[in-house]
Order: sequence, then structure tokens, then C-alpha cells
Amino acid sequence: MCLPFSTVYSAESKATKQLAVQKSAALPAHLTTRIQWTKFPRPNYKNEDLKDQNRSAIIRIYADETGNISNASVQESTGLAHLDNLLVQAVREARVKPHMENDTATPLIGYQTFSLKLDQEDVETCPYQFESKNWQAQQQNRKTAFSYRAQPQLDLDSELLNGHNRSVKFNFKVNKHGDVKKVKVTQGSGIYALDQKVVQAVSNSQVNVKRTASTLWMYKKSSFKDEIKFDLNHCE
Repeated sequence: MCLPFSTVYSAESKATKQLAVQKSAALPAHLTTRIQWTKFPRPNYKNEDLKDQNRSAIIRIYADETGNISNASVQESTGLAHLDNLLVQAVREARVKPHMENDTATPLIGYQTFSLKLDQEDVETCPYQFESKNWQAQQQNRKTAFSYRAQPQLDLDSELLNGHNRSVKFNFKVNKHGDVKKVKVTQGSGIYALDQKVVQAVSNSQVNVKRTASTLWMYKKSSFKDEIKFDLNHCE
């Protein structure tokens, strides 16, 4: 079962290249209240692990310049040591989007809240992955205006569709690093929470764009669009 979960500036002097490299290695970690994941933590747990009640926890995370989790510790406990350890292990296997300062990646410190809920065994739900129109075209090696570097991580199941097929159309901008910016829903599903799940997944992703002579200088302003559909019957 997949876990549903919530949600430095360094003044570089214009010195020699050698000095700049030495300073970049000493940049302090960036403190953030919102971690952007490239690979979400996906702890697996059972009802018996929760000891008959919903649980929550906050994990403190330290990631290096490459996005690897180098340290994770419990900030607020679930009240159960084995469950805390399960969350910490899941976090260590995840990856975050590095923080950029003046085109230099820096370490990052942040906090992730987890909400662990008892499974309602009488309700069958079906999890969905990010199978957007553009992502499917990539898998079929068809020509696309852009390509996702990795499949965006989507955290939702069929219960959120409220008994109907849904679709979400959206567009976004991309900076020169390939980071997705300013995701905007152009045609919503009719369910705000579902739309925001899609926005979060896309916002935490990176893309590659084919640069041409006509688009190179416009790269920061480039706008792209995609669409994702959710079919209630896809798990049958």
C-alpha cells in the first residue's frame, strides 16, 4: 500500500575560477519548509503497524548537492519506534530536487510530514501513476515537444475520482535547468484536491527540451502543455 502524505544566499565575489569552486563547496545548507521531491518516500505499512489508530510524524531531512538523502531523523514521532524507523528508511531511499543558488547546487535541510491512516478494508481503491499524454508518447518513442526526465510521482487513488472518469489539462514553464515552474490548470477535473495532486507532481519534476536556434534564447519563457486522464476501469 502506498502512503498518502501531505504535503542561502552566498554573495559570490568575481574572483578566480579556482576560488569560486572552493567557495561553492562551502555553501551552507538551504533551509526550506517545502521539499520538492524527484522520488517520493514510499513507506509500506499495514494496519497492525499502526496499532489500531491513525499516526503522524515529521521527519527532518538533510540532502546533499546531488539530491541524495545523507541524513534523516525523527522530529516528531508516531509514538511507535518501529514505525518511525520505517519512515526514516523510506526517506533515505528517496531523492529531492537540489536547491540552486546562482546556478550552484547547495545542500538542503527540510521537514516532511507523514500522515498514516488505517486502511478501510471494505473499500477497494486503485492507485494511479502519472500516465499523461506526453509521458505515454515518450514511452512509445514518439516525437514530443519536451520529455520528462523521470516519471512524476503521483499520490492518489480511485477514491478521489468520486465515481467518475476525470481528466486534467495543464501548462507550465521551464527554466534553463529544466525545472518546471508556474504549473497552471487550464481545464480541471471538477475536484480541486485531484487537480492539486497533479500540480504537485508536475511541479516536482524536471524536463528536457530540444533546443533550437529559434528557441534557445526563449528557453526560460517557453510554455508547454500536457494532459492526464484517470479511468475508473484502468485497474480491472
